Amino acid sequence: MKRIFKKKCIHEALECAENDTTLKRSIGPFGLTIMGVGGIIGAGIFIVTGVASAASGPALILSFIIAAIACTFTALCYAEFASMIPIAGSVYTYTYITMGEIWAWIMGWIMILQYLIASSAVAIGWSSYAVALVTSMGIALPAVISGPYGVGGSLINLPAALIVLILTAVLVRGAQESARVNAVIVFIKVAVILLFITVGIQFINPSNYHPFTPYGLTGVFQGAAMVFFAYLGFDAVASAAEETKNPGRTIPIGIIGSLIISSILYIAVAAVMTGMVPFNLLNNASPVSFALQHVGVQWAFTVITIGAIAGLTTVVLVNMFSKARIIFAMSRDGLLPKVFSNVKEGCQAPVTSILLVGALATIVAAFFSMDSIFELVNVGALSAFIFLALSVLILRYQKPEIKRAFKCPLVPVIPVLSIIFSISLIAQLKVNIIEIFAVWLVLGVVIYFAYGKYRGMFEAKEKLIDSEVEGYEPPLETPSSK
Repeated sequence: MKRIFKKKCIHEALECAENDTTLKRSIGPFGLTIMGVGGIIGAGIFIVTGVASAASGPALILSFIIAAIACTFTALCYAEFASMIPIAGSVYTYTYITMGEIWAWIMGWIMILQYLIASSAVAIGWSSYAVALVTSMGIALPAVISGPYGVGGSLINLPAALIVLILTAVLVRGAQESARVNAVIVFIKVAVILLFITVGIQFINPSNYHPFTPYGLTGVFQGAAMVFFAYLGFDAVASAAEETKNPGRTIPIGIIGSLIISSILYIAVAAVMTGMVPFNLLNNASPVSFALQHVGVQWAFTVITIGAIAGLTTVVLVNMFSKARIIFAMSRDGLLPKVFSNVKEGCQAPVTSILLVGALATIVAAFFSMDSIFELVNVGALSAFIFLALSVLILRYQKPEIKRAFKCPLVPVIPVLSIIFSISLIAQLKVNIIEIFAVWLVLGVVIYFAYGKYRGMFEAKEKLIDSEVEGYEPPLETPSSK
């Protein structure tokens, strides 16, 4: 039992980025920032804003600000760890180094659920917008192929399945190609969002802001717990750590830069939208398009719908990208079958992991309806953020001498605030969501003791804790590029 709490040596973790199963460093600061924006902006604006407005009212603006503050604390923690240990795995890897194998497995298991459901749910949202667009063009898709199984006579959500398959093909071509596709689509959706703000601001009715907090502070924090989903994506930047050039500089820029850009756009959209339409009318599947139709701007419907499709496309892409890297890292450590850590020559992409992710996401997106899905994703992400903040505190205490390319300021204050905000937001989620999450955790622990425990990194060769490695010296610098 003692070995399940053994920790991964930082020195060996960094060596993982220099062996035959490493990924190719091909993403620079601009590409990484755009990747973060691509992962963040999408479902938050085009789907979640409507649902959250029902809880917070016009104070949705405050809900976005609170969620942004909580994410900022977490982003600073991510920037420290990802720049110091620039390898695949994100919080899974950081937990392995600071807490041990069993906790790393639990964290990886949580993140697999988070990214799987996030990518599948957003693909379902993508399908709704795509069906609306082709319908507006006079093309009626048969109900049997345009929705979740059993809903409205549908057997399969074919558009959702197709977008996942297309993005799987993009990811197989490698991180650099994925980043290029993401950048093009991000520019389209940001242009559409700016168009909405420019047009919508002309139709703001100040009376729609009254009462500003119809449900008090409770509604504001409930809205924050919902729109927290909107910010998920900046954490995906950390998953690309092993594929970034000069990670000590690039990763902090990518994480913090994408969060700042996205926060500004979110707050602006929330302010304009709740000014255009009474908040009690916004709770629908396409709040942005509805707001424009409500004020009579029919010409913008097609443009906004195209922007929504673009926005949701990049969110699916980034979530699938991140999930494949988590599976790759767990496989490289022996906690999942080794086949998932195979790297394709040339593009240096974990193709087997990507194909697994694509297959699972396609099945879920094609046949399932994702009610309350955003909250289930949120509890997984918030749990990861708690583990991340704890990892920063632990490593600062155990290894203060390690060189950190970026240091989270005001430690322990920032990590502690990150933990407090995360726990507070989890407390706002529905009880049944917490129960489903607990069942997933129990299943993960059972699988670990049935499989992972006997095939982890300590089975083939006992690894020593950093302090036990004879002659070990903390790394003076992190790998930059190849």
